[in-house]
Amino acid sequence: MGLNKEAGEASEGLILLSQMKLPPTASSATDCKHQPMLFPDLGARKVVADFSGGTLSSDGGVLLLRQVDRSLGLTHRLAGCFGDFRNQIFVEHTLPELLAQRIYTEALGYEDLNDHQHLRHDPLLATACGKADPLGQDRIFHPGPALAGPSTLNRLELSNNKNTRCHKLPHDPQKIAALLLDLGVRCLPKHAVEIVLDLDAMGHRLHGSQEGRHFNAYYDDYVYLPLYAFVGNIPLWAQLRTSDHGAAHGVVPALAQIVAAIRRRCKKARIILRGDSGFCVNEIMAWCESQPEVYYCLGLGKNHVLLERAARAMMDARARHCLTGAVRTRVFSEFEYETKSETWGRPRRVIAKAEVTVEGDNPRFVVTNLPAAGFKDDEDPTRFTAASLYEQLYCARGEMENVLKQQVLDLEADRMSTHHLASNQLRLWLATFAYLLLERVRALGLWGTDLAAATVGSVRLKLLKVAAQVKVSVRRVYVQLSSAYPLAELFRRCQERLTRLPLWSD
Repeated sequence: MGLNKEAGEASEGLILLSQMKLPPTASSATDCKHQPMLFPDLGARKVVADFSGGTLSSDGGVLLLRQVDRSLGLTHRLAGCFGDFRNQIFVEHTLPELLAQRIYTEALGYEDLNDHQHLRHDPLLATACGKADPLGQDRIFHPGPALAGPSTLNRLELSNNKNTRCHKLPHDPQKIAALLLDLGVRCLPKHAVEIVLDLDAMGHRLHGSQEGRHFNAYYDDYVYLPLYAFVGNIPLWAQLRTSDHGAAHGVVPALAQIVAAIRRRCKKARIILRGDSGFCVNEIMAWCESQPEVYYCLGLGKNHVLLERAARAMMDARARHCLTGAVRTRVFSEFEYETKSETWGRPRRVIAKAEVTVEGDNPRFVVTNLPAAGFKDDEDPTRFTAASLYEQLYCARGEMENVLKQQVLDLEADRMSTHHLASNQLRLWLATFAYLLLERVRALGLWGTDLAAATVGSVRLKLLKVAAQVKVSVRRVYVQLSSAYPLAELFRRCQERLTRLPLWSD
C-alpha cells in the first residue's frame, strides 16, 4: 500500500508539473538553432537569416586545385610513398582521397586537423577528393559525412611514430622528398640556359616539447631550422632539421640530389647557387667548384680583414655621401680573399659593397666563382661585374624570402604542433605540396591576369573562396557558383586553361 501511495503521489506531481509554465530545458533550448535570425531592417523590408540554404560550400575554387592535381598526379603519386596495411574490407577512405583532403584543405587555409570535423560535411570538397558519393549516404560502416574526420587524418600523420593496430599508414621519407624534387623539376623549362637555385633556412618556432627542440640564439627561442630550396617560385626541397646545427648542415647531400635532378631535366643549363652567409662554408663552395657548370653567389660574414680590404671604398663612399647629400651612397670593389686559417684552401673572388646611409656605414660582402667577364653567350658581358652582381643577382635572393613568407603566413607551414620530428616533417611536406598546387594554378591558369604575380594567399582569397551550391543527383554533381562573384570571367578563363593541361598517367 505504501508503494502504491507513493506512486500515486508521484504521478499527481507529474501532472501538476506538466501544467506549470517552466523555463525551457537544455533539450528544448536547442530549438533556438532553427529560429530565424533578425537583423536591422532595410527600409520597409525585414532582414531575416537562417541556415536552410542546403548543401552549400564556401570553397568553390577547390575544383581548380583538383584540375591541377590531375595534371601533376600529385596525390596519386604521393600515395605511392605510403604503405597501407589496413584491412581493405573496412576501408572507406583510400590513401589518395585522404591525401587530397589534407592537401586541398591546407591550400584552402584550413591547416588545423580539428577543422576537418566540419569540413568532412562539405560535398564540394568530397567531390574534389574523388568521392563517388559526395553526400556520404552510401557509406556502409559509418553512414554520414563522406570525408575522413580529424582522428583518421591524425593516424595518417603519426603512423611512422606509433606502432599500434590503428596506425597502419606509414610513409617513406626518402620517396616523398624525391617526389617533391621530381614534381618541382618538372615545372622548369627543359631548354633553360641558366637556373638560379636559392637556399634558405627559416626558423620555425616551437610552442611545446617537440622531439628535437633546441634553443637557437639567433631566434632567441626553441625552433626547428628547415632547409628550403627554390627555383623562382617553384619549391624543390623542404627538409626539416633541428636547430642544434648551422644553416649549412646537410646541404651538400641535398645539393647532390637537387643538381642531379635538374641535370636530368635541363641538361645544358648552368646552375648558380645563391644563399646568405649561413651557407658560406668551404664544404659547399668546394663542392660547387668540383661540379661542371655549377656556380655560387653567397653572402660572406664581416671580419676585420675584410673591413680593412674595403676601407678605401668605404672612405670613397663617405666622401660622396657628404658631397652629394644622398640618402644612400654605394661604392663597390672586389679582391681575392682567403681565410688565414686556410679553412678555405684557396683564394676566392669577393665583392665588397661600401654603403653609407643616413643611419651610418653598412658594408656587405659576397663571395662567388662567377667570372667577372661573364660567359660567352651572355648578351650583357658586364652582368657579373661587382656592382651588377651584387645589386641584380645577389639582392634578388630577397624574392625567395617573400616566397617563404607565403609558406608561413598563408599556408602555416611552421605549424609544428605534433610531438614527433617525423610527423612534423610530413606536415612540412604537405604544406609545400599545397603551395606547389597553388603556384601551378597561378602560373598555368592566371598568367597575363591581375593575379599573375599575386601571393598564394591572394589567389586563395580571390579565386578559391567562391560560394557554391551543390546538388547531387544520380547522373551528376551540379555546382552552382555565386552569380554575384565579381571575378567570374577570370575564374572561367583559369578553368579553361587548366582543363587543357595533359592529364598525368602512370
